[in-house]
Amino acid sequence: MPPVGTAIAPSPSASPTTPAPVTGPGDHPAAERLAARVLGLLLPHRRASDPEFEARPEHFPLQLAQLAAFIAAGEPIVFTLPGFPCKSPNPAKVLGHLPDEGERLSLTFLDRLCAEIGRLHEPGARILICSDGHVFGDLINVPDDHIDAYSDELTAMIAREGLDHLDTFDLRDVLGDLPYDDKRARVHEDYAPTVEELREQVLTEEETLRLYRGITRFLTEDTVGFPGTRSALQRECRRRAYGVIQRSRAWGELIAEHHPRAVRLSIHPQPAGVAKFGIRLLAAADAWTTPWHSSVLHRTDGSWVLLRSEEAGRLGRLVLRDGRPSHYESHPQGR
Repeated sequence: MPPVGTAIAPSPSASPTTPAPVTGPGDHPAAERLAARVLGLLLPHRRASDPEFEARPEHFPLQLAQLAAFIAAGEPIVFTLPGFPCKSPNPAKVLGHLPDEGERLSLTFLDRLCAEIGRLHEPGARILICSDGHVFGDLINVPDDHIDAYSDELTAMIAREGLDHLDTFDLRDVLGDLPYDDKRARVHEDYAPTVEELREQVLTEEETLRLYRGITRFLTEDTVGFPGTRSALQRECRRRAYGVIQRSRAWGELIAEHHPRAVRLSIHPQPAGVAKFGIRLLAAADAWTTPWHSSVLHRTDGSWVLLRSEEAGRLGRLVLRDGRPSHYESHPQGR
């Protein structure tokens, strides 16, 4: 949905990228070939809503065109990734409200992916982490000070780990020191689709229905201390799910306005050929699981997997990093 208003002006720290000249297929054959190779680096990490489909670079024409435009211009490739909002408020799922080993591993993976792209395309690649916690914090019952702390630690983690291909972007970069309720209202008013539009899409579009169900499930799992019945909670979460999708769509439109040429990544499963490319951050049994809805278990074979914190705690021992809970280490065989 195109923005319905333009009240929000880009801040100096988030100025739009100048659009590249429009070119047609075949105008830059070398750039198009290299774009296919770059996309080939992303495909093994694709978070797919159609996992049975054997996707190849040619199944992503929009992303190929976007990549080729950066390559033909001799510029660094820019990706935007909405996500890394805040930790789930459910203590059975996470270790606390600050980033931990799950975020560190995920950010390191993204930085490494950019470095791999840089070996193919000398100007390199960058990923802009567009933290969306403040956009819908009131709907997921996470206080804004927890979201600030999470976002600030995420930025500090990027600097501490030397992840030079990553940058961050959130509502503070767009609307400065306005109260967060005012920021949310501005973004919603200027960019969000209506509830009626979303209801129609849930009824007619499989991907929107899948997203609605996934967010409803997360909201139900993450709601702690609800005073009513289970059915009342489900009704409440279905209502809030529409609000979360509205705000998420609004945030996506705002990001696209600030970074119109960027290749759009998503932490949600996506089918081939759509505007966003789903990216998997860490291994998990559920395609919807993210580091901020779980904890990470380091298994004895050296691999890492995302699990609910209570489950990971049954399988391993808690490890601290800098005095804070970080992750779990699997118990040795036989214990």
